[in-house]
Amino acid sequence: MSSLAYFSQVKAFLFDVDGVFTNNEVQITEAGELLRTIHLRDSFALKVALREGFPIGIITGGTSLGITKRLNELGIEFVAVGKHHKVPSLHEFAQKYALDYNNILYMGDDFPDIPVLNKVGLPCCPSDAIPEIFPLATYISPIPGGRGCIRDVIQKTLQIQGKWNVNVS
Repeated sequence: MSSLAYFSQVKAFLFDVDGVFTNNEVQITEAGELLRTIHLRDSFALKVALREGFPIGIITGGTSLGITKRLNELGIEFVAVGKHHKVPSLHEFAQKYALDYNNILYMGDDFPDIPVLNKVGLPCCPSDAIPEIFPLATYISPIPGGRGCIRDVIQKTLQIQGKWNVNVS
């Protein structure tokens, strides 16, 4: 099956945070807080997908309150933080939204993502994922983590399905 056919089967999006939503760089404040950036075009695409009825979830080993707050503000209700073993959260997400794993797109970039990438219908990664991820990915975004790779997979999915409605009036 071509990767385009896989995109047509997607009914939900699931993402890792560090290395996907963010680049792999952090700033550390004097108070010891970690500062990350999220690409605004990713945020726009997430809003369009949510408006079109796609469930979106996050599974991350991190525990950043700032990231959780921002994702909740965008309308993402399923945010699983502190999850170093991600498959139970994949199962919880699929149950919550009555999804088959084959209809889930997951984007990850590092070793903790491998078990989930091996279970979903459309495993994806950003262009700067670790080399061990590339053979597992049905789709490798040409865009690195934190620079719009989420927008890339969401826009591609919605366009293929005729749901990329960006009417801003």
